[in-house]
Amino acid sequence: MSNKLKIKLSIADRVYPLTIDPNQEEGLRKAAKSIEAMIKRFEESYAVRDKQDVLAMAALQFASQVEQKSITTETENTEVNERLKALNTLLQQHLS
Repeated sequence: MSNKLKIKLSIADRVYPLTIDPNQEEGLRKAAKSIEAMIKRFEESYAVRDKQDVLAMAALQFASQVEQKSITTETENTEVNERLKALNTLLQQHLS
């Protein structure tokens, strides 16, 4: 027997039926809620007539957030690696 869960998510006045693993439900529902909130903000802030436009704007916003986090993480990892190398060099000097 399958442990899949059937849910329906509403995004931009459309219902999307999904079959998912139960551990994905919370994340998907939060994501749909975030998308809906962003769509509402865009509709209130801009004179948008077409849902396609606000969906594209929301997709761009979320994608840019993901990319920025990736860039930030990469920068932080580089800094951490540099510090670890410096500490390793100091330890080797003191142990020699």
